[in-house]
Amino acid sequence: MTMEEIQILLTNDDGIRSPGLWMAARELSKLGYVHVAAPRDQFSGAGRSLPSSSDGLITTQPMEVNGKTWQVYAVGATPAQVVLHAVLEIMPRKPDLVVAGINYGENLGTGITVSGTVGAALEAASLGIPALAISLETCQEYHLSYSTDIDFSAAGYFAVFFGRLLLKHCLPSDVHVLKVDVPSDATPDTPWTITRLSRIPYYEPLRPQRTSWDVPAPLPYRVTEKPLDDQKDSDVYALRVQRQVSVTPLSLDLTSRVDMNDLDQLLRSNI
Repeated sequence: MTMEEIQILLTNDDGIRSPGLWMAARELSKLGYVHVAAPRDQFSGAGRSLPSSSDGLITTQPMEVNGKTWQVYAVGATPAQVVLHAVLEIMPRKPDLVVAGINYGENLGTGITVSGTVGAALEAASLGIPALAISLETCQEYHLSYSTDIDFSAAGYFAVFFGRLLLKHCLPSDVHVLKVDVPSDATPDTPWTITRLSRIPYYEPLRPQRTSWDVPAPLPYRVTEKPLDDQKDSDVYALRVQRQVSVTPLSLDLTSRVDMNDLDQLLRSNI
């Protein structure tokens, strides 16, 4: 398949105006034809949700990419719904690759099911499409921003690097998404390592500070202060301690890796 024939869908959860999305678009155009479809609004924390309240409206917007004007698609939907609208309505055929990102903020540990970036990639994987979710470590203050202070260039390099691998190789049957997290100080020469999900709470929810339940109070959170306590093969340890790019294979199969006979006997023992 030639570069002109390769069809790539690029989305995110930060919204159509995100500089991280623009960087990914510029870089991924080195691999094939990139269709950009992203939420009209900021949708961080949407996970893989498909709420019936989304209006699904699709509008085209101009975006300057590599000195050219692209027509991109803003969708009134969550990241996972955007993938569905793009595959079913926007693209001429099923994409060869879906990339979600580049996200403001790392997506690490078992809390990744909250991530709209990961949710979009999982939705693509459920359609049988190779998928990459890529995020850049940032300070918490930037997580919901469109700040141009963030340098996405290294993350853009790794988006192309792993996107090319996904286009070239068939991954093992139980690998449906590659989750890539890039340290804030990474360069193209930064080593990468295969990791598993950390089991420590990476984003720790905090009690809202308010005097009455009648006062609006979004749940605050903080980033874990104990990355050194984690196992050395985890995504948290790789990014926060080793300062390496973390590459975590994700499976759609959420079935526990338990001996089914043992579990069956345990549950029946008290009937």
